[in-house]
Amino acid sequence: MDNVAIVVDDLDAAIAFFTALGMEQEGRAQIEGAFADLTVGIEGIRSEIAMMRTPDGHSKLELTAYHAPAAIPANPRDTPPNTLGLHRVMFAVDDIHATIARLRPHGAELLGEVARYEDMFLLCYLRGPAGIIVALAEQIN
Repeated sequence: MDNVAIVVDDLDAAIAFFTALGMEQEGRAQIEGAFADLTVGIEGIRSEIAMMRTPDGHSKLELTAYHAPAAIPANPRDTPPNTLGLHRVMFAVDDIHATIARLRPHGAELLGEVARYEDMFLLCYLRGPAGIIVALAEQIN
């Protein structure tokens, strides 16, 4: 797999959120033209993307902000974790509580609580940019 794309309404805020999570911005570009229209299946695409890379370099997120046509908000915007479609994006972290603290100034809100799974993991779900669900997992074993 090359990357996972997430549509956001505020590209700069999403970049700041995922940078606070430990990802690095790899590039940023304007996307428009016939190739974009044909690929996506929507005419008149004008968007801006930022590629974010995990510290190990093995995974990427493509953050996309549509300027034309405008992005269509999910209804409701903050869908619950059992909604059909893309469920969540999970990140392994060294310190789950420190990571949550770094993400809160960027709008992160816990959906529940930090929970322990046996003696292996601390886990949580939080809401990130554009209402997406980000899961964190800290291995404790």
